[in-house]
This record gives sequence, structure tokens and C-alpha cells, in this order.
Amino acid sequence: MKQIIQTDSAPAAIGPYSQAVRTGNMLFASGQLGIDPATGNFVEGGVKEQTAQVFKNIGAILSEAGCTMADIVKTTVFLADMADFADVNEIYASQFEGGFPARSAVAVKTLPKNGLVEIEVIAVK
Repeated sequence: MKQIIQTDSAPAAIGPYSQAVRTGNMLFASGQLGIDPATGNFVEGGVKEQTAQVFKNIGAILSEAGCTMADIVKTTVFLADMADFADVNEIYASQFEGGFPARSAVAVKTLPKNGLVEIEVIAVK
């Protein structure tokens, strides 16, 4: 059985998808951009600030589902520019304690709303 996860503490979906879906003990969270849910706009600054906001949004979704960052087993990082990899990596590394989740990182032509970074996660509780 699947359960839709939704919180106002993360940006609303900007298309026909859910913020996250839980099935059994697995949580699949849709990609998050560096959008402030209060304003609906990207946070001020560059890729580091957007990455930090991405993780705030991910944290809000995880919390709504009864999970934490420690429950993340896989991430996929989408970058508008692979030259931002080191900056994103710096913020990314600070989000986890102990072992890191498995990860893929790819550069894409364009992200929704011209974001600089998008991250999706899979968590297991």
C-alpha cells in the first residue's frame, strides 16, 4: 500500500507528482530544489545556498514521514553545471553523520525553474 507524504514545510509540487511516497518501510522523495516554501522563490545566493535549502526541504519531508537524514540510503544529485560539484559536495557532506548514502551525481541541461541543484532521496525506516 502506498501513502502520499505532503508537508507545507517544503515547497508544494510544481507538477503532477507527490513530495514523497511511502510504501512499506521505504520512502521515495521527489527531487527538491532550493526553493523557500514560504515565498515560493529560490533562496538568495548561489549554488551553496540553494543546496542548503534543498536539504532543509528534504528534512521537512523526512520529518513529516517520521524519518531522519540517517534513514537516507540513496541520493541522486542533479546539477545545472558540473563545475558546481565541489560547492554542492561541501554542503552535502555536512548533512550526514557516519556513513554516507549511495549517490549518483549528474549534470543536466536545465533544471525546473532554472534551479542550480536538485536532489532526490530514498530512505528506509
